[in-house]
Amino acid sequence: MPELPEVECWGRRVAEKHCLGRSIRSVYAKPDERIVIDGVTPRKLASALKGRTVEACHRRGKQMWWTLSGTGGSLLWHFGMTGGFCSYGKKTDRPKFLKVELQLDDGRYFGFTDPRRFGRIRLAADPLNEPPLSELGPDALLDLPGLAWWTQELARRKTAIKALLLNQSFLAGVGNWIADEVCYQSKIAPQRLARDLSPAEVKRLRAKLKHVLQKACDWEADYRRFPKTWLFHHRWGKNEDALTGRGEEIEFDTVGGRTTAWVPKVQV
Repeated sequence: MPELPEVECWGRRVAEKHCLGRSIRSVYAKPDERIVIDGVTPRKLASALKGRTVEACHRRGKQMWWTLSGTGGSLLWHFGMTGGFCSYGKKTDRPKFLKVELQLDDGRYFGFTDPRRFGRIRLAADPLNEPPLSELGPDALLDLPGLAWWTQELARRKTAIKALLLNQSFLAGVGNWIADEVCYQSKIAPQRLARDLSPAEVKRLRAKLKHVLQKACDWEADYRRFPKTWLFHHRWGKNEDALTGRGEEIEFDTVGGRTTAWVPKVQV
């Protein structure tokens, strides 16, 4: 599942690079696609986009949206599990599983593919005040709240800290591996109740979340560039013999309904 760094680097930034300031010359929306193209028929989506200019590319959490010139609403994108953007020069280069294709005024094509069809493409008249964006908390990278907010919010929460981090209405963009990484680097057991964290732990948690997200985005979500000491490299597959880069034993549990990798020797 793409998380905030992937959506920022492979989604919003890619769209900004290829589409910002470009007008949409023509639109192909797969005629029989009524799952990924959501809340509007493919024909109406194509009609609503044709001739408009991409004025801004935004992201909150794992959701993206474009501000377009004229009327017809903003264009919302969600990758789901396997969605993604692609840019190509000829129609004959169309990739498999194409759902929507925009021909831009420079002659190039910008498409959205999604093999498993968990992604969504929508139109919204007022995106920030309509679901799904209106249901999200602050963006964990762009709008990370200050320490006073964290202290106040965690003090009243009776849920496990990892489950809270995964709650998109609390904070938008944190997914499973990020929550595990932040808890590990913060030395906090993911099962701990949010309200039981000390002021020092709350401060450390916020700082590590900021660090992990910023570094992941600085490295363009290229996992090969992540430090070998990060839990990320060693958390996959529920391997009973899994060790961190420092040789610490990794255990696997379920927290907040999600498979959780953690290191009891480090996280208390």
